[in-house]
Amino acid sequence: MKASLIFILIIFFNSSFAQYSRYIIEFKDKKGTTHSLNNPTTFLSNESILRKKTFNIVIDSSDLPVSKNYVDSISRFSDVKLLYTSRWMNLAVIQTTNQSSIDKIKSLDFVKKQYPIANTLIQLHASEIESNIVKTNIPQQNETSNDNTLQYGKSQAQITIHEGEFLHNRGFLGEGVKIAVFDGGFFKYLNHPAFDSIRKQNKIKYTWDFVSNDASVNEDDPHGMNCLSIMGANLPGSFVGTSPHADYYLFRTEDAKSEFPIEEVYWLIAAERADSIGAHIITSSLGYTTFDNSFFDHQYNDLNGTGTIVSKAASMAVAKGMIVTNSAGNEGDDPWKYISAPADGINVLAVGAINTSKQLAGFSGLGPSADGRTKPDIVSVGVNTQLIAMDGTVGIGSGTSFSNPNIAGLIACLWQAFPEFSNLEIIQSVKKSSDQFLNPDNKKGYGIPNMRIAYLDLSLQREIRNAKRILIEKNIKLYPNPVTTTGKIAYKSTASGLLSWKMINAVGQLIKADQLAVKKDEYYIIELGDLALAPRGKYFLVYQNGDEHGVLPFIK
Repeated sequence: MKASLIFILIIFFNSSFAQYSRYIIEFKDKKGTTHSLNNPTTFLSNESILRKKTFNIVIDSSDLPVSKNYVDSISRFSDVKLLYTSRWMNLAVIQTTNQSSIDKIKSLDFVKKQYPIANTLIQLHASEIESNIVKTNIPQQNETSNDNTLQYGKSQAQITIHEGEFLHNRGFLGEGVKIAVFDGGFFKYLNHPAFDSIRKQNKIKYTWDFVSNDASVNEDDPHGMNCLSIMGANLPGSFVGTSPHADYYLFRTEDAKSEFPIEEVYWLIAAERADSIGAHIITSSLGYTTFDNSFFDHQYNDLNGTGTIVSKAASMAVAKGMIVTNSAGNEGDDPWKYISAPADGINVLAVGAINTSKQLAGFSGLGPSADGRTKPDIVSVGVNTQLIAMDGTVGIGSGTSFSNPNIAGLIACLWQAFPEFSNLEIIQSVKKSSDQFLNPDNKKGYGIPNMRIAYLDLSLQREIRNAKRILIEKNIKLYPNPVTTTGKIAYKSTASGLLSWKMINAVGQLIKADQLAVKKDEYYIIELGDLALAPRGKYFLVYQNGDEHGVLPFIK
């Protein structure tokens, strides 16, 4: 009886795996790779190398391409087709329907393990991407404010809710920031007038379809085009995106006709390519929980930051120096209710959805992550979001798919303003600027980011960094000297207490005075205030903190 049962189980196991056609082959090591860590230019761009050097990110074995010897050994099987390789996870993706070949590959001494990731047959399903979430033919009248540099039109409310105009009015429109957009296609982005500006200015730097393995993404699903428009479209007076001058890299990683984990692998390979070409930001309005074959379904416990291929890839992308923003998912009012992978990624900015009245969308995916981290991280406008519809007109759509690019574009503008800050420092500043930072929850996370607050926070941090450079030999310095209309004091406190200072002129008359509570070894930037009306001449800054005291002469 037991023998019969074992035989039945063997038949079931073999027949179930016979339905799969695409597999992951994990390697034990990278012996035989033709590349060297001493010469990373053979697998990373100069931009990528410079970013890692600037922010002290070590180029390690995970950056090395997989072993050519191992890949060649697998490729020798006549009925096996090599699709992709991943350097971060040291694996190959192959296609075959021959179980015998799979068994032989599994027995190779350099193979760690193998497992299926997609069925043989492509099955149509009603994906979120194909649902009727975009409405067109809404009134096209102009709606904008003359107070702003850009004439936003319909997009004004979703930008001003974050005070994004604060960055735009200062000339930060995403110039020089590389944004990689992962999606299911960018239907007719080459045709719609809304993208004339980024096309003519050569802002679309690179495209690749990982599903079809070719360079064209113009004929596929429109979802990515909708998302791209929220950032990059430019129709002054009608609709302007959040980062109209950024550089864009368009990657099709999603097959809208089916749902299998191979799409997570496409996401992984696209992230590696984005890293290799020096992308700053990955924005992905994709999420994975269930698949066309329930064998592959994720469980909530998998959402711990590294429990799925795509979340591990997103976490790795952040570790490599990029910012990753991802939609939180649209299952907040479904039985699942939680976020979807890779929104659970470590240091990934998971973006939930609100309306322009700051109310949470019922569909917005909830947290926390399975390991207890606050998720989503932030929220943006994902209810009736203004965008470019499939027919090229201004339309509206709802979903975290659209809240995500809205804030991603503004983060690009923020990073343009402060390029010396790392991805994690920018992410932290965005969180700190949000209206629930001191009291986050698992509905809105840290809340609604404010670009003005983030800008001022980073400006202060920049000043403190400058102070650290200024105060190499001294613990206090007044600058600039001579002072014009205003001056600043850079100070490193030698003791906790009260720093008192007063400004007097050459004959001892008091001009200004103030005091500040300070902590030992902390850095401070102190504004002297407006000195425009002070006569020209010699002045003195007299200061004291406990036993520490001194006088700084300066000229106005």
